[in-house]
Amino acid sequence: MLRHPAHVIALGAGAGLAPVAPGTAGTLLTFPLYWLLAATCTAGISLVVIAGSFVLGIWACGATGRALGVADHGAMVWDEVVAFALVLVFTPAGWQWQAFAFLLFRLFDILKPPPIRYFDRRLKSGFGVMFDDLLAAFYTLIVLALVKILTGL
Repeated sequence: MLRHPAHVIALGAGAGLAPVAPGTAGTLLTFPLYWLLAATCTAGISLVVIAGSFVLGIWACGATGRALGVADHGAMVWDEVVAFALVLVFTPAGWQWQAFAFLLFRLFDILKPPPIRYFDRRLKSGFGVMFDDLLAAFYTLIVLALVKILTGL
């Protein structure tokens, strides 16, 4: 991990090296990073930071995937971190909403419903690694919005 800065980023500073469920570990890493971001930045600035982190992830995951010989190695979790941070920007306040968002995001990231699975299989680059999690984030936000509308919360 420490051989190259791209590896530190792509592996979520080691979260992706968790022996069980590295994607979940990476997604959990997002919480303190997002809370720090939200405490110090407006939502607009947070979105700019997340967009920059997406671009950084394209480079880091591409370089790390090439070094590992696997385009989307399971230990690379920066894609989960960035995509879930985007979800948290739009998640209603409260730990219950954030926990629900976490569960939804992990569900969509694991199950990869169409078209997530299509892009996951076709795009074998740093962009592909980052993009399929962006789609999981989009699905998560749609469900959150629908639950919020339907429950009136």
